[in-house]
Amino acid sequence: MAMMLGFISMGMAQEVVSSSSGKSYAGDYNNEVKVNFVSLILYGTFEVGYERYLSDDHSLEFKGFINDRFGFNSEGKGKKYKTNSVQVSMNFYFGESDKGNIYLFPLAKIRFGDFEEPGDGGVVTTDMTAFIIGVGAGYKWELSKNFAFGPFASVGRNFSDEVSDRFTSIEFNAGFNLGYRF
Repeated sequence: MAMMLGFISMGMAQEVVSSSSGKSYAGDYNNEVKVNFVSLILYGTFEVGYERYLSDDHSLEFKGFINDRFGFNSEGKGKKYKTNSVQVSMNFYFGESDKGNIYLFPLAKIRFGDFEEPGDGGVVTTDMTAFIIGVGAGYKWELSKNFAFGPFASVGRNFSDEVSDRFTSIEFNAGFNLGYRF
């Protein structure tokens, strides 16, 4: 019994790493919450993420998008996005800088909801539900022990005929994340 408890406690005690310093910090930097403040300011899309560092060169990231937009399309003139999304990605960090590094990431995203716009005497609704896969790249600066920020961009392909008929099957996303590590 004591041996089993010892193995369980060793499994729970993880070495914690930073995304770019390559140094291990016991008790710090396992997690990061972040917000893309550019899309929030420009488009009203609330994009919040959680990143879990698995080693000093890769992490798993989950994002949620409230009021998600297709690419950089804005509302106005009767157009209204009623869409939300969830996304998962695996971030791979490159370089040995102690202040920041480039990262690449494959992503999978699911968007659900509708897009409404004025049309022939009424409102035309497009079902925006789509499965999207893509890739992206970014740079992350580590400002202090707890704060990191940086730009990113991604391109994805959606697999919805209805979305592709109204917009296009290729979607771009970009922004600037501000993250807090704990």
